[in-house]
Amino acid sequence: MSIKNETSRITRRNFVGLVGAAGLGAASAAVFGAAANPDREVVQGIPTVISAAPEEPTTDHSGHNATGDATPTTGGDSVDEMDAMHEQGILDFPAPTEGLGGQPLEYELDGDVKVFRLTCDVVRWEYAPGQYSDGYAYNGVIPGPEIRVNEGDTVRVHVTNNLPESTVIHWHGLIVPHSQDGVTFVTQPPIKPGGEFTYEFTLREGNTGSHMYHSHHNAAEQVTKGLLGAFIVEPNDPNKYGEFDREYTIILNDGPIGGFTLNGKGFPATQPVMAKKGEKVLIRYMNEGLMIHPMHLVSDAAACRRRMVGRFRNRTSATHGQRPRPASAAMSSSMRLKSVPGRSTRQHPVAR
Repeated sequence: MSIKNETSRITRRNFVGLVGAAGLGAASAAVFGAAANPDREVVQGIPTVISAAPEEPTTDHSGHNATGDATPTTGGDSVDEMDAMHEQGILDFPAPTEGLGGQPLEYELDGDVKVFRLTCDVVRWEYAPGQYSDGYAYNGVIPGPEIRVNEGDTVRVHVTNNLPESTVIHWHGLIVPHSQDGVTFVTQPPIKPGGEFTYEFTLREGNTGSHMYHSHHNAAEQVTKGLLGAFIVEPNDPNKYGEFDREYTIILNDGPIGGFTLNGKGFPATQPVMAKKGEKVLIRYMNEGLMIHPMHLVSDAAACRRRMVGRFRNRTSATHGQRPRPASAAMSSSMRLKSVPGRSTRQHPVAR
């Protein structure tokens, strides 16, 4: 069975079944392992409980060759070929690719109004080294540029549609006037190919934190192909969410752009989360995919050093007990890396 079929079969209902049968770690590995290699066929290694002793196997092993290079794997490669592929991924991480999404979007000021400009474009996106896919992108990148504003700001967004199909932009999590909510045939007509539309709204008091913007027209295709981005609203009170030293936004997606991706990239092109011992790290998770994606950050620094062939020796982070992120959901989590007594931390508004 292909990976695409395998990952699509893991729904919210049978994901719970997988967790019950094998534990969250095994179920997560089944989903992420499949999506990380979209050109391979895989077999889920979910253990099961056998209530009765199995019959004695009668398989004839007399014709098996003991050499690893002659033993085929599930995907058709030999053991040595698969091992070499995995080793190369580790050596290449983090591998350079064309295109970098999620960077801050600059704005112009029209009086007190912050004016942003977005184009909806067809792109050829490199999601892993030498691997490309046709995608849709805001301003030519996946994910789209980050829009970051303050509580109470008035925002104006000019949108130009360069796609071969209609689209709109929905402001996920933001409280906006009905006419600006970006839902076709409910709040506005679609933005036709070559057309333009301008959104304008004021960020309400208290509507701060980690939000998203994405298409709400043919969304199952347009969003998974790349029409998504982060919309961060900073609170006016810098003490509202506490202190931290580093901030990362990780947008999850699944679909035609490389299967399961983090910020539009698949391993080994994903980027590491870096921090120094004693620092507190904020990570904003945003799930734009069609599937639930539980996220787990591991903190075994020694194992990381071994696996990464000595690179990124001082990186370590940990958070546990987070619930899986449902599709089109955002959250933030923060953790301190073995806090050093007496050190100072900077203050920065954070959404939880």
